[in-house]
Amino acid sequence: MNKGLVHIYTGNGKGKTTAAIGLATRCAGHNRKVCVYQFLKSMNTGELTSLKKLGIKIVQINSSGKFYSDMTEEEKELTREEIKNNLKALFIPQYDMVVMDEIICAVDLGIVDVNILIDIIKNKPFNTELVLTGRNMPHELLKYADYVSEIKCVKHPYTNGVDARCGIDF
Repeated sequence: MNKGLVHIYTGNGKGKTTAAIGLATRCAGHNRKVCVYQFLKSMNTGELTSLKKLGIKIVQINSSGKFYSDMTEEEKELTREEIKNNLKALFIPQYDMVVMDEIICAVDLGIVDVNILIDIIKNKPFNTELVLTGRNMPHELLKYADYVSEIKCVKHPYTNGVDARCGIDF
């Protein structure tokens, strides 16, 4: 690959992680090294099982196993520390693609300062493709991205009382 580009999947619709995982599988299918960091997620999902079979490294950063809004202050502090430590080691060793799933959510919640994320984008290895996901993308990120896709929710079964379904939603 030549210069690695920056992709952002944002918006209130379903499919941001799904799109990022699709890119990761495509990249791995060409024998390239991929790592997926999942911020604020801890569930063992179907896509993670598939990614592991493809040799994609998965790093989940949420030892509490809870949604951030359900965490105690102590658990939130631990999560902030986990995220800070993982951001330091992000590109070691070198990967052809790094997915930072829900990193934009971590910025939106005030866990990660947007300037830290901008610094990561500016200083990523030249050949590394970087994929960021999450709702409420700060406008400042727009000028650093090569692709920005906003996924809009038009209709979702959850509004009709249908819970997340195994194999479809996780």
